[in-house]
Amino acid sequence: MQVKQVSVFLENKSGRLAEVTRILGSNNIDINALTIADTTEFGILRLIVDKPDNAVEVLRKNNFSVDITEVIAICVDNKPGGLSLALNHLEDNNIGIEYMYSYLGNTGDGKAIIIIRVEDTQNTVNILKNNGIEIISTDEIYNI
Repeated sequence: MQVKQVSVFLENKSGRLAEVTRILGSNNIDINALTIADTTEFGILRLIVDKPDNAVEVLRKNNFSVDITEVIAICVDNKPGGLSLALNHLEDNNIGIEYMYSYLGNTGDGKAIIIIRVEDTQNTVNILKNNGIEIISTDEIYNI
């Protein structure tokens, strides 16, 4: 139930992010969610795309340093406190979150999709599922 996230290491200079999006677009790869964290010298662009393996291939061919990371996609009520319910279950089980960000897709039923990175993905998936938190499958996330 993990989702493949594409991580791209970028030099912190003008045009690098635009270049990544141009390469992906020209290869018909759709970006569904992204986040970027930067320092003075480099940034890490994290992407959920509809064709992660293809994205890695074309970005490497264009001399980008790219990696695949497994993340979890959860569905929570899109209302005040909706995310808190899921995070409370993680806190109760001493699961730390490395990072998280929202997904651009729309479930159409008043839900929000959140991408979470934790150390032990399978244990976290089990805990969330056992507590009624909806986990979005790989196929579903790439087709939203």
